[in-house]
Amino acid sequence: MMKERDIVIIGGGSAGMAAALAAKENGIDDILILERESELGGILQQCIHNGFGLQIFKEELSGLAFAQRLMDRIRREQIDYRLNTSVVTLTKDRKITYVNPKEGYTEITAKAIILACGCYERSRGAISIPGTRPKGIYTAGTAQKYLNIENILVGKNIFILGSGDIGLIMARRMTLEGAKVHGVAELMPYSNGLMRNIVQCLQDFDIPLYLSHTVTAIRGKDHLEEVEISQVDEQHHIIPGTAKSFAVDTLLLSVGLIPDSSLAYDAGIELDLSTKGAIVNERFETSVPGIYACGNALHVHDLVDYVTMEAQAAGSYAAEDLQEPNRKQKLVEVAAGEGINGVVPQRVNVYAKEDAVFSFRSREVHGPCVIEISDDEKQIKTIYRRYLLPAEMERFTLKREDINCIHGKLKIGVRDQHD
Repeated sequence: MMKERDIVIIGGGSAGMAAALAAKENGIDDILILERESELGGILQQCIHNGFGLQIFKEELSGLAFAQRLMDRIRREQIDYRLNTSVVTLTKDRKITYVNPKEGYTEITAKAIILACGCYERSRGAISIPGTRPKGIYTAGTAQKYLNIENILVGKNIFILGSGDIGLIMARRMTLEGAKVHGVAELMPYSNGLMRNIVQCLQDFDIPLYLSHTVTAIRGKDHLEEVEISQVDEQHHIIPGTAKSFAVDTLLLSVGLIPDSSLAYDAGIELDLSTKGAIVNERFETSVPGIYACGNALHVHDLVDYVTMEAQAAGSYAAEDLQEPNRKQKLVEVAAGEGINGVVPQRVNVYAKEDAVFSFRSREVHGPCVIEISDDEKQIKTIYRRYLLPAEMERFTLKREDINCIHGKLKIGVRDQHD
């Protein structure tokens, strides 16, 4: 007979561990974490830089130290986990098939499942860079793993395409290891990384940032020898006569992260075309009852502290729903309005008994602006911000009383504030 667990969490990074701890605190003892790597911690295992923990632990930690604190608590609470474990299949009736060296091929069922399987980097093939295909082209995360875990420096003369946070952090890291970083090219007219990383990783090391530029040629037969970048206009068309060439042996790609939704897709869960993650309600439950999603598997975050906070909420809600099933529910759609790129949650229960936290990113840079929350009949709330940046996730809380009064669709938009 197939074994049934109360809660199974797929992914043992910060989201998976935080969800497990929250479920434990809310009365669930039978919890299993499935992690494909050889240790818990996820991507934090290769993040030796600081900047983590200010929201959760009220002090600045390295990624490793942040992960270690969660791992210590997992072991103290005696929460069950499997390492080197790959989930092969997930079905909508919450059946899981996984494989690992100790148990082999195993099938289990779960009363609730939390998807916390993180995200992956967009590769060269996804952005169609022209040129040859020599050695020396890596995603920034791969180069980070080689350097911080395997102690391998992938190159001595580096160029970076994309200004995502991993790319910016690797610009500094490679410089500190003695490599020459010739520059960072960004397709957009603004950086896609946090401002603190622009300052600490590029400006402090005199590394040039080429905004509105992209790689237009890669040259080299067996190994990368040269990259060419060119300026682009507002429609991202190449501007003739703006090409610059750099003699480099390594090109790092930091061109975006995508939620790992492969298992969600297999289980028939509805996916959001904007966030690329699952569609969830305010309790992080997907369109398949009993399956929840959180962290970077749901939508890509800017800070691991927010990943952890979101996962804590998802774990708490999953535990509560197991103990108090059949909640009264009437879901209404949450729509991304003017200037907004992807809102989570995408649905909200008008009979909700708690406040709801909403997250989104702006489509472009805004100065003083107003976030407007409305339904089909009225304006519910306005929030003033000094600025909005696409690189930074914006969060706000909607009170339960406001949620209970929603009529029709909930719409969230942003407009510039004019004096």
